[in-house]
Amino acid sequence: MKLYSFWRSLASFRVRIALNLKGIPYEQVAVDIDRQQHHGDAYAALNPQMALPSLVLDDGTVLTQSLAILDYLDEACPGPALLPEDAKGRARVRALAAMIACDAHPLTTPRVQRYLTEVLHVDDAARAAWLRHWAAEMLAAVEAQLSSHPATGRFAHGDAPTTADICLAGHVTFALNQGLDLASTPTVKRVVEAAMALPAFASAHPLAQPDTPESLRRNRAP
Repeated sequence: MKLYSFWRSLASFRVRIALNLKGIPYEQVAVDIDRQQHHGDAYAALNPQMALPSLVLDDGTVLTQSLAILDYLDEACPGPALLPEDAKGRARVRALAAMIACDAHPLTTPRVQRYLTEVLHVDDAARAAWLRHWAAEMLAAVEAQLSSHPATGRFAHGDAPTTADICLAGHVTFALNQGLDLASTPTVKRVVEAAMALPAFASAHPLAQPDTPESLRRNRAP
């Protein structure tokens, strides 16, 4: 498999975690969003949406959208399940994942940030406030869901990592990068710390990727 990704892409982070949890070997192909490589003809031919990530299967099939890729991996590949066995549990995990991947993440993507600065002429301070606002709002929302639900265990749902933890790890990484702390969201903090202690999560961290800038790279794997 080939994973077209970018070190800082949270959607790519999700897929890397899932591949690692499943024990699936893959080749990473870096697509530099900062240099607009995802808008080049070669990548557009692969993924007309020109978004990351894209996962190319061994038979040439191209999969896009991180949550769809996670569902495919869970259905087609052996290894630890990313969703619970029961229908109610699956619905809860999918809801937690969608809160982050579908509600919060789209408001903070590079294309949104570029629109804020290049079209609306928002200054850096206002852009940073925008990012912190949406990151903090979702942290609070997820905390409320996790802290009040009996199915929350060591991880977001029970005692094994699921798609919810995969999405939450990326959101917390983003929130911390925006200067937020987790003091007001202790359940989120505990769950993400448990997830990031796993090699599958740690080695997928944005700062541990081959295309991470040398000045930022560090070995996140235990």
